[in-house]
Amino acid sequence: VPATGLRTRASSMYSPGQSESFRISRSKFNDFLSCNRCFYVDRVNGVKSPSLPGWTLNSTTDLLLKHEFDECREKQIPHRLFQQYDIGEVVPFQHTDIEHWRDALRGGIEHHVPETNIVLHGGIDDVWYDKETSELIVAEYKSQASSNPVTPESYLSNVFHESYKVQMDVYAYLFKSMGFEVAQVGYFYVCNAYRDRPRFDGRLEFQETLVPYELDYSWVEAEVIRMSSLLNSHKMPDSNPACEN
Repeated sequence: VPATGLRTRASSMYSPGQSESFRISRSKFNDFLSCNRCFYVDRVNGVKSPSLPGWTLNSTTDLLLKHEFDECREKQIPHRLFQQYDIGEVVPFQHTDIEHWRDALRGGIEHHVPETNIVLHGGIDDVWYDKETSELIVAEYKSQASSNPVTPESYLSNVFHESYKVQMDVYAYLFKSMGFEVAQVGYFYVCNAYRDRPRFDGRLEFQETLVPYELDYSWVEAEVIRMSSLLNSHKMPDSNPACEN
């Protein structure tokens, strides 16, 4: 089938000057931060960026972790890794909307950003609850295969993980805007596949690491307002010199 590279759904395209609310996902917000021109050409002109294949192994790890955490959620007990990392009286958060929040395509968490017509939304991996402070803890599952051991310093300093930090900050901003108290520290649950095993034997083994991340969502609202101004402009923005597209 010939690929047109063009969007067909009117709801996915923005008309400069429109007054109707417009939904922007966390991933599209990240596209805006990465390259203003690619974002504008996509949302306003309807020209899609080249797509990527699905990360089926990573999504399978996410799915199995969600099953594991849901068992703890139902019993309201700490996950097996929590005691190892001494993160206090924490359990998976039990809420009637948890499945809706995790559905990035048809649900998610969302907030209508003040001074704009933008509804920012995104589907979370998980959220935990600190029983001592009554705060929510934003959690994201990440899978990789690296010969280097995972440490908080190496993981958070990796330039390719900058978008992960944005992801966490945005989710914390959304939960806070929805009226929840949010802990200052979120966690990446990193599953790193060992590459030094002598053979495959039909399975992968993983090192599991909780990487704490000091959240900072003070910048999010200002950037959404800047994004709104860009969408309402009739002028094509400059591209990011580092953009591969």
